[in-house]
Amino acid sequence: QVQLVESGGGLVQPGGSLRLSCAASGNIGSINAMDWYRQAPGKERELVAGVTGGGVTNYADSVKGRFTISRDNAKNTVYLQMNNLKPEDTAVYYCNGDLGYRSSGEYYTANFWGQGTQVTVSS
Repeated sequence: QVQLVESGGGLVQPGGSLRLSCAASGNIGSINAMDWYRQAPGKERELVAGVTGGGVTNYADSVKGRFTISRDNAKNTVYLQMNNLKPEDTAVYYCNGDLGYRSSGEYYTANFWGQGTQVTVSS
C-alpha cells in the first residue's frame, strides 16, 4: 500500500525549531513534486513550501527565510526545516506528493496526502 507518513510535529516555544519528515512507503517507482501544506483551526489549507522533481523550491511569503524544504530521493523522504517559529505557524501540517508506483504488475501515478502532524508554537 502506497502512503505518505509525516512525523516530527510537536509543541515548541516561539523562536524554536522543528523538522518535519514525510516518508513515502510502498512499491514506489518515482517521487515527483512534493509539497507541504498547513491548516490552522477555522482557516483554509494553504501551501507552505514545495519542491519539484528537479529540486526547484518555492515558499509562501509568510515562511520565506525561516523554512527550508529538502528531499532525499534515496530515502523517499521530504523534509521541512522550520526555524524561528511563530505562534501563527500553529497548524496541522500535511505533505502532498505526486508518486509513481507499481501495483499488480502495472505502473501508476497518483497524488497522495499524508495524515498530518500537529505543530503548536506557544510559550
